Amino acid sequence: MRSTLITTLLVCALGTVFTTARAQDTKNSSPQKSQKFISNGVEIEFNVEPVEKRGSGLMAGEDAIFRFKIRDAATRTLLSNVRPAAWVAQRERPGAPGPDQCRAKVESYLQGSLRSRPDVDLNAFYVITLNEDASVSVIDPLLGFGGSKLLALPLLKGPGEDWALTADGSKLFVSIPSANQVAVIDTTTWKVRTDIATGVKPMRLALQPDEKYLWAGDESGVNVIDTATLKVVKHIDTGAGRHEIAFGSDNRFAFVAEQNGSALSVVDVAKLKKIKDVKTGGRISSVAFSPLSKAFYLTHETEGTVTVVDSISHKVLTTIAAKPGIKTIRFAGGGRWGFVANTGASVVYVLDASTNRLAHEQAVGEAPDQFAFTDNFAYVRSLGSDQVTMIRLSSLEKQVEVVKFPGGQFAPGAANVAGATAGAFVPGAEAGSMLIANPADKMIYYYTEGMAAPMGNFQNYRHVPRAVRIVDRSLREEARGVYTTTARLPKHGIYNVSLLLDSPRVIHCFEAVAQTNPELKDDRDVALQIEYLNREAPLNVQQDYKIRFKLLDTETKQPSADLKDVGVLVFLSPGMWQQRQRARAVGDGIYEVSVNVPEAGVYLVFVESPSKRVEYRELPYLMLSAN
Repeated sequence: MRSTLITTLLVCALGTVFTTARAQDTKNSSPQKSQKFISNGVEIEFNVEPVEKRGSGLMAGEDAIFRFKIRDAATRTLLSNVRPAAWVAQRERPGAPGPDQCRAKVESYLQGSLRSRPDVDLNAFYVITLNEDASVSVIDPLLGFGGSKLLALPLLKGPGEDWALTADGSKLFVSIPSANQVAVIDTTTWKVRTDIATGVKPMRLALQPDEKYLWAGDESGVNVIDTATLKVVKHIDTGAGRHEIAFGSDNRFAFVAEQNGSALSVVDVAKLKKIKDVKTGGRISSVAFSPLSKAFYLTHETEGTVTVVDSISHKVLTTIAAKPGIKTIRFAGGGRWGFVANTGASVVYVLDASTNRLAHEQAVGEAPDQFAFTDNFAYVRSLGSDQVTMIRLSSLEKQVEVVKFPGGQFAPGAANVAGATAGAFVPGAEAGSMLIANPADKMIYYYTEGMAAPMGNFQNYRHVPRAVRIVDRSLREEARGVYTTTARLPKHGIYNVSLLLDSPRVIHCFEAVAQTNPELKDDRDVALQIEYLNREAPLNVQQDYKIRFKLLDTETKQPSADLKDVGVLVFLSPGMWQQRQRARAVGDGIYEVSVNVPEAGVYLVFVESPSKRVEYRELPYLMLSAN
């Protein structure tokens, strides 16, 4: 179901929500009870509750857990892997929607209707890029596949180097070497929540398995950051130079490798104290952990060797000989097959962690430097080639099977920009897919296994992407038959929670109620009202057309004149062409822009004003038909 849903949504360019009706006030709403629905032999139990339980119930603008428990109605067996889809929209009229209304709303969501978008999409995922400049691009692929939709652009105090994302996808940490800080981005608002001061030039970031601490390596050691308080609780000296950080299968120890030295530092997490240095016999380039062998593997570029260190005894087990020039090492899922890039020789070594021996030496594109993995393939990026090499994991027991596809128009190294520590490609939200950031093209490519070339691309609005990853905020099966995600209801009111099961087919609308949040400035009525003045004038292709509208202050009902930041977005349904520009004030609250559309079709016009905290989605839109 999830695969079908994502594929359907990716090939559609979806709009945004334009609900202007206001649900009743809910200041005195009581805590919500579980709701149940039975259809086609399936029982669905729904409840929503605040993450922080303070006795006040669910409030607007605060994190809430949406939970669906799905079981066979006759046997009471919980159903796994049914992949529900759900959407949340503020109720537009009194009373719960009937079955036909609910079904029509779900169908409109699936079809990508520009007139009907939810306030919260519980199937949502976002593509984010770490850019060469001091920014992070946030792209919503559901709003414009093939003509990317830039949802947000959080600005940093300097170019980001590495990043780490919490398991629930709520917080994104970005190291900023030039500012000696780690930025914390709230992925619900896509705003920088705070900047954490660290040691000099923090680079590598790593979350320990239980996510209690974030570890940030700087020029003299590691900073240990409490992920709850967002403060550095300890700086541990481990030697000068750039650091690599890894963890075993538990949270007892952190293993820190200094690239200017030859020792692997072992840090006791409970005591936050270095307890041992393991001598490895050469300068360390990279480190990775294998859950299969329960050992760490460290590469030495000059010596061309891989040192294996036991994670329990903290002793060197063996040394694996390769050739000088090896750098990055990473393990595929399960931890048996390790991949080592020899940038100088343009080959990849495959080692078998079950025997601690090299199993294969495979030629790839010029200067391989990064790996990414799906269930079926290892992906190899090469700086000197536009081709991405895929190595089939199931073939590693015998003859290696290799497939290649173009990862862009130019080789990544042609960008002539410093590579980030973070990865330049990442598995997609759909199984068997990969996203590739190509800095030379300033594009992100979307590839599905079995294809000869990428299916499409995302523009990055002239920003140079050095790394890419996905923030998945969709429903996940946290236990058998229990599907959850965390989201926020934007304003107080009553919401319809529309659920879809594909097989067996079940559609139902549950209810969620958000109370007024006195601490939330955005839990408010929209500050502006809009009146389009020349909506009847004909729009002709490739001819200048003037869009005029009047803005009124919602509270005073007076013209809102001389705003300097009134933005106008015009796009061709379903979003493959768009144009943004500032509107010009002409007096008495009236504003205008001139557009020249390229082809016949239906165009939608949206208006925003950041100074009034009015977003595009909050004001009614204008629909124009061009001939």
